[in-house]
Amino acid sequence: MLYRKMPKNRDELSILGFGCMRLPLKDGKIDEERATRQIHYAIDQGVNYIDTAWPYHMGESEPFLGRALAGGYREKVRLATKLPSWIIETREDMDRILNAQLERLRTDHIDYYLVHGLVGTLWDKMEKLDVLGFLDRAKADGRIVNAGFSFHGSIEDFKQIVDAYSWTFCQIQYNFLDEKNQAGTEGLEYAASKGLGIIIMEPLRGGKLTNPVPPEVQEVWNKAPVKRTPAEWALRWVWNRPEVTVVLSGMNEESHIEENLKIANEAYPNSLAKAELQLVKKVEQKYRELMKIGCTGCRYCLPCPSGVDIPGCFEIYDNLYLSGNDKEAKLAYAAKPGGIIRGDVPGYASQCIQCEECVEKCPQQLDVPSLLEAVAEKFERNDLREWRLIAKKTFGKD
Repeated sequence: MLYRKMPKNRDELSILGFGCMRLPLKDGKIDEERATRQIHYAIDQGVNYIDTAWPYHMGESEPFLGRALAGGYREKVRLATKLPSWIIETREDMDRILNAQLERLRTDHIDYYLVHGLVGTLWDKMEKLDVLGFLDRAKADGRIVNAGFSFHGSIEDFKQIVDAYSWTFCQIQYNFLDEKNQAGTEGLEYAASKGLGIIIMEPLRGGKLTNPVPPEVQEVWNKAPVKRTPAEWALRWVWNRPEVTVVLSGMNEESHIEENLKIANEAYPNSLAKAELQLVKKVEQKYRELMKIGCTGCRYCLPCPSGVDIPGCFEIYDNLYLSGNDKEAKLAYAAKPGGIIRGDVPGYASQCIQCEECVEKCPQQLDVPSLLEAVAEKFERNDLREWRLIAKKTFGKD
């Protein structure tokens, strides 16, 4: 495992962090036995940065992690979690939630504490509620050690927040498709110039850079003289930036953990050749030709008041254009948002009532209602009923 130092406190952190937003599931809930095994294995192999948050897995990620890190594993890692800024209404809410998180995580301190999911309007609210005073007090009394923020807004808002406080670190979305999105490369370099450590989320853009890989994109990868998987290319591209401290990966398959650990043993900064960077640029251009929606599957838009499975609808819509498999996409749409696989009520795009609550919550600033109209037009206009029958038969629900 390679390590990089957090600039302000000189903590040596594993360049691979374990993200706990997409843990393995069993019967719709966290598969605790398997997920615990995976986390222990990653720590035993040198991972020492574990990231979770209040809302992950509908509030179950933090309590699970508290149990998983028992038996000496808590002492082996730097633990990160986040203050859910969108539900904060008073200064007292901040203390109440932090104290609850300490209980859920079974610890007396959080090593890296972030104000979660900031955009300009949320930051304005949190600043007025004295979040900076809260962070100062929590650091002084030992409940948190380092203060940071995670971000999903514009570059202008990002710079304003960076300059507002003596942050130790920040967390941004960054991958080869997002160089000019949100904080992007400009924000990465700006934060680094101010001495902040930088934690990267969505290095694979919610898995869209690896599964499935469109044939047109794979053709570009195949031209590389050095053969690597799409995941390795994407991770190495991020780790190539010396400003990056840790890259988070939401690993829920043993094979993914093994692959990522192997890459994290070899991914030095500035190690990609000019020709390799040019190849990644060609892949980016090919993706842009194919993609329709920029959803990363973060699920901040949920719950939808009308029950629409927004990220599920968008994932299937994007996958259709990335893979070109019309039948597979129609089956998936009938089964997944249709509730057939999970055994719950449908969450189709056509259920949208244009309330726009999701627009306010979306970190990618997507026009969600308009995009849902496009999804409904594609999948629901003609043969949805037929595909529902096929899906019920396929998944044994008839």
